[in-house]
Amino acid sequence: MITFGNTITVEDYCTLRKSAGWRKIEDRQAQTGLNNSAYITVASDGIKTVGMARVVSDGGYIALIADVIVLPEYQNRGIGRALMHNVVRYIEDTLSEGQCVMVNLMAAKGKEGFYEKFGFVVRPNDSVGAGMHRWVEGHANSLLDQRHTGTD
Repeated sequence: MITFGNTITVEDYCTLRKSAGWRKIEDRQAQTGLNNSAYITVASDGIKTVGMARVVSDGGYIALIADVIVLPEYQNRGIGRALMHNVVRYIEDTLSEGQCVMVNLMAAKGKEGFYEKFGFVVRPNDSVGAGMHRWVEGHANSLLDQRHTGTD
């Protein structure tokens, strides 16, 4: 029986990330990210963590749904849908009458249709450009060093 809670260990979080084929991050970074999440929802099968999703927010008008992960052997059982319902409900519950928040997420390739069922719009489209991301490594080269190096 799948149950839902709001806490996850760094070990379980990293196991979920690995199952999704995501980049490995240091435990300290993972713990900091989890600690600074506005909301976390976790799916468990007994004592086994089988999925999670979290919300990162500026507390104003921007929120990011991050780390929507379900172990491959537990996919297609409605767990991801339940996790998304939990995070959307959390975001809606933070709003007062007349307020709005822009909710962002980055879908894994081929998973866009899943998020469209929750009202998310695929980018790019006629009114907005593509979403973008970049991994920044901890080394001597700064972001500024890697920008345009030609003459102006």
